[in-house]
Formats: sequence, C-alpha cells, structure tokens
Amino acid sequence: MHGAAFEALGIDGEWSYGAIELAPEEFGRRVPELEADGYVGANVTVPHKRAALAISDDASEVARAIGASNTLSFREGRIHGENTDAAGLLASLPEPPGGKRALVLGAGGAARAVVWGLKNGDAEVEIWNRTAERAEELALHFGARAVTAGECEVGAYDIVVNATSVGMDRSTTTDGGGAGLKPLPIAADGLRANQVVVDLVYASGETELARAARERGATVVGGLEVLVHQGAESFRIWTGLDPPLEAMREAAKST
Repeated sequence: MHGAAFEALGIDGEWSYGAIELAPEEFGRRVPELEADGYVGANVTVPHKRAALAISDDASEVARAIGASNTLSFREGRIHGENTDAAGLLASLPEPPGGKRALVLGAGGAARAVVWGLKNGDAEVEIWNRTAERAEELALHFGARAVTAGECEVGAYDIVVNATSVGMDRSTTTDGGGAGLKPLPIAADGLRANQVVVDLVYASGETELARAARERGATVVGGLEVLVHQGAESFRIWTGLDPPLEAMREAAKST
C-alpha cells in the first residue's frame, strides 16, 4: 500500500516501506535504533500499540486519549507517537457520525479507537462485549454506555461497528443465513437499509456480517477501506504529502 503510494507520487527512489518483526521483549530496545538505520517512521500493530505509546517522547493528544499509538515518527533522536485508527474510521464513513446512534461490538484496542472517534464525532455510543466488565470499563472511560446482548436491538442503530475478531475465520461463515454471526449479539434479520455497518476485519473475502448487511440494503464499510484511510494518515504524517488514496486502495485489494 505505501510502496504503491510512493510509486504513484514518483518518490519511490527516495522512500521505501518494509516489515520488521519484533517480539514484545525486543520492542523497547530496537525501536529507538530505527532512526539511526535510516527510518523516519513506523506503523505499529498488535501487540505493540500500548508499548509504542509508552516509548514515545512526545505523543499526540489523540494517542494519549486512546491509550495506544499505531504510528511513530523519528526526529532528531526523539520518538513521536500518533494514533490514526480513529481518523481512519471516521474518514471511511459515508458521512459524519454526529447525532447518530452507534453500537460498537468489542472492547479491545481497536474498539478503544472506534469509541473515541465516534464520541468525538458527537455520536451516541453504546458498547457490547462478551465480557461485560470490559464493556463497562470502556464505556465509563469514554462517557459511553455499556449494553447487554438483550439490549442490542440492532435495527435501532444508525451505525454498527464490529471491532471483534468474529469473521476473521472464514470457516465459520455461511452462505448468508447469518449463522456466522452467532458469537455476536445481533441477528442478520435485524440489519436494515439506511444503516452503516463497519466490519474492521480485513482478511480476504467478505465477512458474514458484511454480506448479511449488504443483502439487507445497509451501507457496508469493510476493514480494508478503514485500513487504507489509517495508512493514508500515517503517510501524510511521515511525508507531509497528500496520499494517493486510489493507488493505496488498489494495492491493498491486490494483496
């Protein structure tokens, strides 16, 4: 995705992007060395996002509020931490979430960014999690409301965001009947048109949730689209250039 962006802007001779695998115990030692190795920044994924915030000399207000960093920049021996997860979500929505009622499924790291983004976009946010205590803790932290499975009338929400791993394993999906949604507190028949359904899972193929929502006329935002917008924000931070979204999108789809 980033390589395609560099090529599209004609700067691939100066910029490159590669993967570095680090065990948790290596993270604190290796990341401060990256600037000396020629890196200007890094994306950070699980399980390192909290560690990335902790290691940052300077962190944005957004990263501190969410409690994690997924984008680091290296400047003159200092590490700057940013979080583009929330911005990526909001940019992928068809319209701003202000005044809308949103249901967030999950209470992990991805859900934290989603809840923060929706709340700061003036949405009314409710959170469900399989472990109710985690939903309550997250809701209390961000001024949202925790709900039980029995309270999740999915058709009553304008926005539904799946921030769980349900759908990542394609062996659990079906031909559209909704059986793959059983781990979630929603039924396929409850989904409706004029609703936005976001599934953060971006493994290959369409998830059962996305398929069920699309069949019922909802606007579906896939995890890949959110990922592209998250990456575009990182690209802008590192290069100071406007990211070529279409080139990044096409590269992400072909992976």
